[in-house]
Amino acid sequence: MIKNYLRIAWRNLLKNKTFSLVNIAGLSAGMAVAILIGLWARDELTFSRNHANYDRIVAVMQHQTSNGVKSTQTANPYLLGDEIRAKYGSDFKYVIMSSWPNEHVLKYGDRAISKVGNYFEPDFPGMMTLKMLKGTRDALKDPASIILSASAAKALFGDADPLDKLVKIDSRTDVKVTGVYADLPYNSAFRELEFIAPWELYLQTFPEIRQMDNPWRSNFTQTYAQLADHADLEKVSAKIKDVKLNKVREEEKVFKAEVFLHPMSKWHLYADWENGKNIGGRIQFVWLFVTIGIFVLLLACINFMNLSTARSEKRAKEVGIRKAIGSVRGQLITQFFTESLLLAFIGFAFSLLLVQAALPLFNEVADKKVSLPVGSPVFWLAGLGFTFFTGLIAGSYPALYLSSFQPVKVLKGTFRAGRYAAFPRKVLVVVQFTVSIILIIGTIVVFRQIHFAKDRPVAYSREGLISVPMTTPELKERFALIREELMATGAVTDMAYSSASPTGLNAINNGYTWKGIQPGTQGNFGAVGVTHDYGKTIGWEIIAGRDFSRDFAMDSSAMILNESAAKFMGLEDPVGEIVRKDDRPFTVIGVVRDMIMQSPYKPVFRTVFTLDYEDPASINARINPAKPASEALAQMETVFRKFNPDAPFSYSFVDEMYADKFDAEQRIGKLSSCFALLAIFISCLGLFGMASFMAEQRVKEIGVRKVLGASVFNLWGLMTRDFVRLVVISLLLAVPAAWYLMHNWLQQYDYRTGISWWIIGATCLGALGLTLLTVSFQSIRSALMDPVKSLRSE
Repeated sequence: MIKNYLRIAWRNLLKNKTFSLVNIAGLSAGMAVAILIGLWARDELTFSRNHANYDRIVAVMQHQTSNGVKSTQTANPYLLGDEIRAKYGSDFKYVIMSSWPNEHVLKYGDRAISKVGNYFEPDFPGMMTLKMLKGTRDALKDPASIILSASAAKALFGDADPLDKLVKIDSRTDVKVTGVYADLPYNSAFRELEFIAPWELYLQTFPEIRQMDNPWRSNFTQTYAQLADHADLEKVSAKIKDVKLNKVREEEKVFKAEVFLHPMSKWHLYADWENGKNIGGRIQFVWLFVTIGIFVLLLACINFMNLSTARSEKRAKEVGIRKAIGSVRGQLITQFFTESLLLAFIGFAFSLLLVQAALPLFNEVADKKVSLPVGSPVFWLAGLGFTFFTGLIAGSYPALYLSSFQPVKVLKGTFRAGRYAAFPRKVLVVVQFTVSIILIIGTIVVFRQIHFAKDRPVAYSREGLISVPMTTPELKERFALIREELMATGAVTDMAYSSASPTGLNAINNGYTWKGIQPGTQGNFGAVGVTHDYGKTIGWEIIAGRDFSRDFAMDSSAMILNESAAKFMGLEDPVGEIVRKDDRPFTVIGVVRDMIMQSPYKPVFRTVFTLDYEDPASINARINPAKPASEALAQMETVFRKFNPDAPFSYSFVDEMYADKFDAEQRIGKLSSCFALLAIFISCLGLFGMASFMAEQRVKEIGVRKVLGASVFNLWGLMTRDFVRLVVISLLLAVPAAWYLMHNWLQQYDYRTGISWWIIGATCLGALGLTLLTVSFQSIRSALMDPVKSLRSE
């Protein structure tokens, strides 16, 4: 019986080629979108699950309250791990302290490479269940050791065995390679790490850490842990809440430090916090794209429903004869479902080809490394279920509708589709275009928000500005010589170094006081240490006072505020005022325009700048605009290698670093635009098919009208007006829905664009124009047909 159903279904597909091609194209596109989104969502939802202890690993974080606002951070005092072990050790299997991932120079013999690494306590490889290719997970017990990722070991040693080789980190310390671990998957926490060094080595490299007068005040390290098997996350998190508050000095208790645990399962998807509450994060994008995938697939199913029911009168005789010779309704429903399932499976096969072809571009746009898991039985079972479900959804309405025809009316020739038979089809077309228009408007708003933030004045000159990481002590010690020689060559117009790059704010310090400070005000500010030429190099805008200058010896105790800092302090004329950091006084010599160093979507944080030649993190250089960038960079590399031969010359253009701040929104916008275009394509396919069958059904009517004198324009209007009405209804539904959704989406940004009327107008005109183009081909073709041919049988 099934074989017979399949044979009939196959014949019907071949007999109605236009119908079949339109449906297969639509289903293939819709299923391809759904598969791509499914692969992306799976990659997001399984982030870091490669770690065996995924469900027990946590990050130790803290909330702090300042001026009534609760902020959340991962930075902690370096003694926090010891305190947790001492007071609550039975609740944890591991407690791990770490520094922050940074670029470091690894040197072996004459070969030096720049790699991202971090310092952890020795149990880190065990907690993360790293797959050790050489050595064991105890490889960090020796403070003078290092373990490398497989790719880093290959880059540094080639095919040679790296074990027991001596490597120098940042020209400071010789360490022995005691292990090599497999590169972590792309969708994993800590994937950026290419080497891991011991925590004790970090403390030895920077002895001033252990010499701090008030170690519980400074938050500059990270803390990770694995819960004991018996421990409950919520209970332990509540138990350790005051572990820091109980150790800080009395005057610092005003910040109300609250330590808590954030599980690894939420690091990636739930990373956003507002006033102490988790507000989600990337999980919003996951649900957004899953919803888009469902709707795009639904659009393809709607095409099948519409085209199948539009052909009802053509299938009526077939149904009537089958019922007359004994077919029951259940058999007819099975037959029609067989047709839809056959189409769905053909569409699935083509969708796999489309996905395979699109994956390289998709991975580039989405910043992923997903692939079709064709070797997985689970994938094929899921694909089978997905295709079967799609076929059932697409074929449900046509099967129930077509099988309901009464054979007496059909065989007498009196069957006609009811007056309201076309109503469901019209509703489905409206749904199609409503969804597509919402996607189009949403995509335009996303890109408009990105460009709005990009056009925001940054208050310094990004063009031609490069940032070089201060990776070795030699760069700091020989900076003056490097600067002098580069200035002499004309490769750069100025150079300076600072404790943060122009696109990053690394330190938030408290303890600032000033004249007129209100009682209860916590004086916490962003703090950037700079050298004298920093302002000239980056091109900041001084709006009051002056810049740092070597002509003023007292500038070692001078301070420059940004606009937000001056406003926060409430100083009408801040120049000349004294601002104290703890017990040290600074004289305000200038105010600069707010520079965007953090998120371009948020207000600029209040920041102070002071002279600091001891804590460099980034060299900032302005390339001479009179020279080609390639020539200037080549000269810079020559000079840097001359004075720092043990380290590769690495740099970043600041404008590219700034552009990276828009990365997430750019990717969302690009993916949304692709899916929106596919939704429109699928909707237009349906319109094309509907227009084709309408023209076929009305061919005699058109012939009669032509004989009676109707013009091509009249006939074109007759054929297109119903479709235009449907699209207008879609616009009336889609515009308010899109406005509501995108208005709410924009609220997450402090610095945001609006939804302009031109966006609505352009989308409406575009939808109407596309509808007319799609329908006009068949309409004009029918209107130009010779009426003699259409009326020959009359």
